[in-house]
Amino acid sequence: AEVAVERGGEQCFERWDTCRLCEQEYHGTVICALGWACWKTYVGRPEADETLGRAMTTLGNGLYAASHFEDALSVREAELAMLRRLGAPDYQIVVVQSNLANTYELLGREEESMHMREDLYSRTSDIWGEEDRETLLEANNYAMSLGDLRRFEEAKALLRKSMPVARRVLGQDDHLTLRMRWTYAEVLYTDDGATLDDLREAVATLEDVERTARRVFGGAHPATLQIEKGFRDAR
Repeated sequence: AEVAVERGGEQCFERWDTCRLCEQEYHGTVICALGWACWKTYVGRPEADETLGRAMTTLGNGLYAASHFEDALSVREAELAMLRRLGAPDYQIVVVQSNLANTYELLGREEESMHMREDLYSRTSDIWGEEDRETLLEANNYAMSLGDLRRFEEAKALLRKSMPVARRVLGQDDHLTLRMRWTYAEVLYTDDGATLDDLREAVATLEDVERTARRVFGGAHPATLQIEKGFRDAR
Protein backbone atom coordinates (compact mmCIF):
# COMPACT_ATOMS: atom_id res chain seq x y z
CA ALA A 1 0.00 0.00 0.00
CA GLU A 2 1.03 3.54 -0.58
CA VAL A 3 2.07 5.63 2.42
CA ALA A 4 0.60 9.09 2.85
CA VAL A 5 2.65 12.22 3.42
CA GLU A 6 1.69 15.45 5.10
CA ARG A 7 0.62 18.26 2.82
CA GLY A 8 1.96 21.80 2.69
CA GLY A 9 5.21 21.27 4.59
CA GLU A 10 8.46 23.10 4.00
CA GLN A 11 9.99 22.18 0.66
CA CYS A 12 13.34 21.47 2.30
CA PHE A 13 11.70 18.65 4.27
CA GLU A 14 11.71 16.56 1.08
CA ARG A 15 15.44 15.98 1.55
CA TRP A 16 14.57 13.25 4.05
CA ASP A 17 12.72 11.07 1.55
CA THR A 18 13.56 12.25 -2.00
CA CYS A 19 16.86 12.32 -3.88
CA ARG A 20 17.69 15.84 -5.09
CA LEU A 21 19.54 14.53 -8.16
CA CYS A 22 17.12 12.00 -9.67
CA GLU A 23 13.99 13.26 -7.83
CA GLN A 24 13.01 9.67 -6.96
CA GLU A 25 12.00 8.63 -3.45
CA TYR A 26 14.50 6.71 -1.34
CA HIS A 27 13.53 3.19 -0.29
CA GLY A 28 14.51 0.29 1.96
CA THR A 29 17.25 0.71 4.53
CA VAL A 30 18.25 4.13 3.13
CA ILE A 31 14.91 5.78 3.88
CA CYS A 32 14.82 4.04 7.27
CA ALA A 33 18.22 5.52 8.19
CA LEU A 34 17.11 8.94 6.97
CA GLY A 35 13.92 8.59 9.00
CA TRP A 36 15.95 8.12 12.16
CA ALA A 37 18.22 11.03 11.21
CA CYS A 38 15.17 13.24 10.64
CA TRP A 39 13.68 12.25 13.99
CA LYS A 40 16.94 12.98 15.84
CA THR A 41 17.10 16.40 14.14
CA TYR A 42 13.64 17.52 15.27
CA VAL A 43 12.93 15.50 18.42
CA GLY A 44 13.64 18.50 20.66
CA ARG A 45 10.87 20.61 19.11
CA PRO A 46 7.73 21.32 21.19
CA GLU A 47 4.76 19.02 20.66
CA ALA A 48 2.73 21.81 19.05
CA ASP A 49 5.43 22.42 16.41
CA GLU A 50 4.16 20.80 13.20
CA THR A 51 7.75 19.91 12.23
CA LEU A 52 7.78 17.35 15.03
CA GLY A 53 4.72 15.67 13.51
CA ARG A 54 6.34 15.59 10.08
CA ALA A 55 9.44 14.03 11.62
CA MET A 56 7.29 11.32 13.23
CA THR A 57 5.63 10.64 9.87
CA THR A 58 9.04 10.38 8.19
CA LEU A 59 10.32 8.01 10.86
CA GLY A 60 7.20 5.83 10.65
CA ASN A 61 7.46 5.68 6.85
CA GLY A 62 11.13 4.74 7.07
CA LEU A 63 10.48 1.93 9.54
CA TYR A 64 7.60 0.72 7.38
CA ALA A 65 9.78 0.73 4.24
CA ALA A 66 12.39 -1.38 6.03
CA SER A 67 9.69 -3.88 7.18
CA HIS A 68 9.93 -2.92 10.87
CA PHE A 69 6.15 -2.96 11.12
CA GLU A 70 5.73 -3.27 14.90
CA ASP A 71 8.03 -0.28 15.42
CA ALA A 72 6.21 1.67 12.69
CA LEU A 73 2.90 0.90 14.42
CA SER A 74 4.18 2.30 17.73
CA VAL A 75 5.37 5.52 16.06
CA ARG A 76 2.11 6.02 14.17
CA GLU A 77 -0.10 5.35 17.19
CA ALA A 78 1.95 7.87 19.18
CA GLU A 79 1.63 10.44 16.40
CA LEU A 80 -2.13 9.96 16.15
CA ALA A 81 -2.52 10.35 19.93
CA MET A 82 -0.43 13.55 19.82
CA LEU A 83 -2.49 15.06 17.00
CA ARG A 84 -5.73 14.30 18.83
CA ARG A 85 -4.38 15.95 22.00
CA LEU A 86 -3.55 19.04 19.96
CA GLY A 87 -6.96 19.14 18.26
CA ALA A 88 -5.30 18.88 14.84
CA PRO A 89 -7.38 19.45 11.69
CA ASP A 90 -8.98 16.46 9.99
CA TYR A 91 -6.59 16.47 7.01
CA GLN A 92 -3.63 15.81 9.34
CA ILE A 93 -5.51 13.03 11.15
CA VAL A 94 -6.30 11.42 7.77
CA VAL A 95 -2.62 11.15 6.81
CA VAL A 96 -1.69 9.36 10.03
CA GLN A 97 -4.72 7.05 9.95
CA SER A 98 -3.93 6.12 6.35
CA ASN A 99 -0.42 5.06 7.31
CA LEU A 100 -1.80 3.27 10.37
CA ALA A 101 -4.19 1.28 8.14
CA ASN A 102 -1.26 0.21 5.95
CA THR A 103 0.60 -1.02 9.01
CA TYR A 104 -2.43 -2.91 10.33
CA GLU A 105 -2.64 -4.77 7.03
CA LEU A 106 0.97 -5.94 7.12
CA LEU A 107 0.53 -7.10 10.71
CA GLY A 108 -2.39 -9.33 9.66
CA ARG A 109 -5.16 -7.03 10.94
CA GLU A 110 -6.87 -6.98 7.54
CA GLU A 111 -10.50 -6.40 8.59
CA GLU A 112 -9.49 -3.50 10.79
CA SER A 113 -7.41 -2.06 7.97
CA MET A 114 -10.24 -2.41 5.43
CA HIS A 115 -12.81 -0.62 7.58
CA MET A 116 -10.38 2.22 8.28
CA ARG A 117 -9.58 2.56 4.57
CA GLU A 118 -13.26 2.64 3.65
CA ASP A 119 -13.76 5.53 6.04
CA LEU A 120 -10.61 7.29 4.81
CA TYR A 121 -11.68 7.08 1.18
CA SER A 122 -15.02 8.67 2.05
CA ARG A 123 -13.42 11.42 4.13
CA THR A 124 -10.71 12.32 1.62
CA SER A 125 -13.37 12.56 -1.10
CA ASP A 126 -15.30 15.00 1.09
CA ILE A 127 -12.23 17.06 2.05
CA TRP A 128 -10.34 17.28 -1.25
CA GLY A 129 -12.63 15.90 -3.95
CA GLU A 130 -12.46 12.88 -6.24
CA GLU A 131 -9.54 14.23 -8.33
CA ASP A 132 -7.10 14.90 -5.49
CA ARG A 133 -4.01 12.70 -5.19
CA GLU A 134 -4.81 11.82 -1.57
CA THR A 135 -8.30 10.63 -2.55
CA LEU A 136 -6.87 8.52 -5.38
CA LEU A 137 -4.28 7.05 -3.02
CA GLU A 138 -7.01 6.08 -0.56
CA ALA A 139 -9.10 4.61 -3.40
CA ASN A 140 -6.19 2.36 -4.33
CA ASN A 141 -5.49 1.36 -0.74
CA TYR A 142 -9.18 0.58 -0.15
CA ALA A 143 -9.30 -1.51 -3.34
CA MET A 144 -6.25 -3.46 -2.17
CA SER A 145 -7.97 -4.22 1.13
CA LEU A 146 -11.11 -5.38 -0.69
CA GLY A 147 -8.98 -7.64 -2.87
CA ASP A 148 -7.16 -9.09 0.15
CA LEU A 149 -10.56 -9.97 1.63
CA ARG A 150 -11.63 -11.48 -1.73
CA ARG A 151 -14.30 -8.86 -2.36
CA PHE A 152 -13.18 -8.70 -5.96
CA GLU A 153 -16.23 -7.17 -7.63
CA GLU A 154 -16.19 -4.19 -5.26
CA ALA A 155 -12.45 -3.74 -5.80
CA LYS A 156 -12.78 -3.83 -9.60
CA ALA A 157 -15.67 -1.37 -9.59
CA LEU A 158 -13.74 1.11 -7.45
CA LEU A 159 -10.59 0.89 -9.60
CA ARG A 160 -12.53 1.20 -12.87
CA LYS A 161 -13.95 4.42 -11.49
CA SER A 162 -10.63 5.78 -10.19
CA MET A 163 -8.04 4.75 -12.80
CA PRO A 164 -9.27 7.08 -15.57
CA VAL A 165 -9.19 9.98 -13.11
CA ALA A 166 -5.59 9.13 -12.12
CA ARG A 167 -4.48 8.96 -15.76
CA ARG A 168 -6.07 12.31 -16.54
CA VAL A 169 -4.98 14.19 -13.40
CA LEU A 170 -1.61 12.58 -12.57
CA GLY A 171 -0.49 11.25 -15.95
CA GLN A 172 0.32 7.79 -17.30
CA ASP A 173 3.84 7.67 -15.80
CA ASP A 174 2.97 8.73 -12.26
CA HIS A 175 3.82 6.18 -9.57
CA LEU A 176 0.28 6.16 -8.18
CA THR A 177 -1.29 5.71 -11.62
CA LEU A 178 0.99 2.72 -12.22
CA ARG A 179 0.21 1.35 -8.75
CA MET A 180 -3.54 1.52 -9.39
CA ARG A 181 -3.20 -0.34 -12.69
CA TRP A 182 -1.00 -2.94 -10.97
CA THR A 183 -3.61 -3.36 -8.22
CA TYR A 184 -6.33 -3.77 -10.85
CA ALA A 185 -4.34 -6.50 -12.64
CA GLU A 186 -3.79 -8.34 -9.33
CA VAL A 187 -7.50 -8.20 -8.55
CA LEU A 188 -8.26 -9.64 -11.99
CA TYR A 189 -5.91 -12.63 -11.86
CA THR A 190 -6.37 -13.55 -8.18
CA ASP A 191 -10.16 -13.80 -8.50
CA ASP A 192 -11.12 -17.50 -8.50
CA GLY A 193 -13.91 -16.64 -10.94
CA ALA A 194 -11.59 -14.92 -13.43
CA THR A 195 -12.39 -15.60 -17.09
CA LEU A 196 -9.79 -16.13 -19.81
CA ASP A 197 -10.43 -12.56 -20.95
CA ASP A 198 -9.78 -11.33 -17.38
CA LEU A 199 -6.43 -13.15 -17.30
CA ARG A 200 -5.44 -11.79 -20.70
CA GLU A 201 -6.30 -8.27 -19.56
CA ALA A 202 -4.25 -8.76 -16.37
CA VAL A 203 -1.19 -9.95 -18.30
CA ALA A 204 -1.47 -7.13 -20.87
CA THR A 205 -1.85 -4.54 -18.10
CA LEU A 206 1.16 -5.82 -16.16
CA GLU A 207 3.28 -5.97 -19.33
CA ASP A 208 2.58 -2.30 -20.00
CA VAL A 209 3.04 -1.28 -16.35
CA GLU A 210 6.36 -3.18 -16.18
CA ARG A 211 7.71 -1.44 -19.29
CA THR A 212 6.72 1.96 -17.93
CA ALA A 213 8.15 1.26 -14.46
CA ARG A 214 11.48 0.19 -15.96
CA ARG A 215 11.65 3.38 -18.01
CA VAL A 216 10.58 5.70 -15.18
CA PHE A 217 12.14 4.08 -12.08
CA GLY A 218 14.77 1.67 -13.41
CA GLY A 219 14.99 -2.11 -13.21
CA ALA A 220 16.37 -2.25 -9.64
CA HIS A 221 13.58 -0.18 -8.02
CA PRO A 222 11.39 -2.18 -5.55
CA ALA A 223 8.22 -1.17 -7.40
CA THR A 224 9.61 -2.54 -10.68
CA LEU A 225 10.68 -5.80 -9.03
CA GLN A 226 7.26 -6.26 -7.42
CA ILE A 227 5.52 -5.62 -10.74
CA GLU A 228 7.77 -8.20 -12.42
CA LYS A 229 6.79 -10.76 -9.77
CA GLY A 230 3.09 -9.98 -10.33
CA PHE A 231 3.64 -10.38 -14.07
CA ARG A 232 5.18 -13.83 -13.58
CA ASP A 233 2.32 -14.88 -11.27
CA ALA A 234 -0.31 -13.69 -13.74
CA ARG A 235 1.28 -15.64 -16.60
